[in-house]
Amino acid sequence: MNFFQSREKQGIGVGAVAPDFELNDQNGNLVRLSTFRGSKNVVVFFYPRASSPGCTAEACSFRDQFEDFVDAGAEVIGISTDPVDAQAAFASHNRLPFTLLSDTNGDVTKAFGVPNWMGMLPGRTTYVIDRDGVVQHVFNSQMKVHNHVKEALETLKRLS
Repeated sequence: MNFFQSREKQGIGVGAVAPDFELNDQNGNLVRLSTFRGSKNVVVFFYPRASSPGCTAEACSFRDQFEDFVDAGAEVIGISTDPVDAQAAFASHNRLPFTLLSDTNGDVTKAFGVPNWMGMLPGRTTYVIDRDGVVQHVFNSQMKVHNHVKEALETLKRLS
């Protein structure tokens, strides 16, 4: 683990059942993780702040390879503690074709055990969850924003 990765204990790991949640998306609609069970793999990426440089680079990386996720039969969901209006502006400004969820009180972030970065900011962690709701891959890196997409796609290829 290098300086730019969190030194806190990791959250849920490979083999764990992903905690179910229900949050509002960028349009104010409720989205529940368990809705996808039995039908789709889900890539959930937690990011610190909408519209920050690193988060924009990460989200745009998911956007630029979004068709690869669709082809792999996966749903892509981004989660941060930003309010719905900030998520809406972030999605609109960057033409993000996937769901962004607002975890304003941080309960879902805590349920997944996403570590804080340097004790201050919410972390940047990506989970690949299979059709049965089981976590198949976890990647945690604050600085290697493009690797989140790369590792998620590699995991989805192994699942198919």
